[in-house]
Amino acid sequence: MISEVSVGNAKFGGQHPFSLIAGPCVLEDLDTTCRIAEFLKKLTDELGIGFIFKASYDKANRTSVDSFRGPGLDAGLEMLAHIKEQFQVPVVSDVHDVTQVEAAAQVLDVLQIPAFLCRQTDLLVAAGRSGKVVNIKKGQFQAPWDMKHAIGKVVSTENQQVILTERGTTFGYNNLVVDMRSFGIMRELGYPVVFDATHAVQLPGGADGCSAGQREYVASLSRAAVASVIDGLFLEVHEDPECARCDGPNSLYLKDLKSMLQPLLEIDAVVKGL
Repeated sequence: MISEVSVGNAKFGGQHPFSLIAGPCVLEDLDTTCRIAEFLKKLTDELGIGFIFKASYDKANRTSVDSFRGPGLDAGLEMLAHIKEQFQVPVVSDVHDVTQVEAAAQVLDVLQIPAFLCRQTDLLVAAGRSGKVVNIKKGQFQAPWDMKHAIGKVVSTENQQVILTERGTTFGYNNLVVDMRSFGIMRELGYPVVFDATHAVQLPGGADGCSAGQREYVASLSRAAVASVIDGLFLEVHEDPECARCDGPNSLYLKDLKSMLQPLLEIDAVVKGL
């Protein structure tokens, strides 16, 4: 039995269609962010998909010290609060440190634990104590069955609102691979599972000072993941990925999103018997 987690109109677990977590990799300027959020809100309403807007206020794990990290905690949370109010959508962002949790929880509907930090006990416990939904990204180095320990750290606070996200496993240098077995393995732990399709095609550090990516494989990996049964899909999107300030090579063009999501909904309905 998979526990159910609800965030606004997004439902994860149970016999529900997959929900979408989507947005730009990092908060850039407010106008760009609002245009992306408005597009995603209208599209998910049209397609009947539950939706959570995502964007990072601080990308603390960029390849280079010179890379753009975002507006920071205070300004970033202010932007996310604006998106949340203007478009009436729940929002999620990464927390990188225990000291960020209290402020982030005042704005965010979901606290996201970055993949590199999925073993950080104090951070997981602090996120659990916030009472918010906690989305734990599986580390690129982590076996899917070992995520039970990350779950245990959150639920030790009596917070059962946990989501797990698969984002690929390190496969040699500057490369990731997705083991489709991991979705079933992690769902057997009793919690909803999301597929981060755009980070799964990232080539970490593969562009001499920043990460490269292969967005051309996002759709096929997403079809395979949905056919394997998932509870949510995580996508980084941008109106002009070539000019995005972070993760452009693995981000999707907004204009391509509808045509990609429609067949995924059909596959999802078949495998779940909806």
